[in-house]
Amino acid sequence: MSKRIYVGSLPYSTTSEQLEELFSQYGKTVEVAIVTDRSTGQAKGFAFVEMENDSEADTAIQQLNGQEFGGRSLMVNEAREREKGSGGGGGRRW
Repeated sequence: MSKRIYVGSLPYSTTSEQLEELFSQYGKTVEVAIVTDRSTGQAKGFAFVEMENDSEADTAIQQLNGQEFGGRSLMVNEAREREKGSGGGGGRRW
């Protein structure tokens, strides 16, 4: 079973390859997704990393939370599940 990890306080210049390299020290990464602004394409300073093994993901969280990366102190924890019906769409429905 895989585990999804939230990684915050990233430098805006961080690449998916850099994050994959960082997390692969602790186990196999399944996916790395850097969140970007829809209109500008600029990174928002956080990402999600999915790791294949729960215990390896837990180790990565423990080891990387608070660690310096690119001159910033990372915030790393288990990602919360999205609530049903949440997200997107601030427009009105008529």
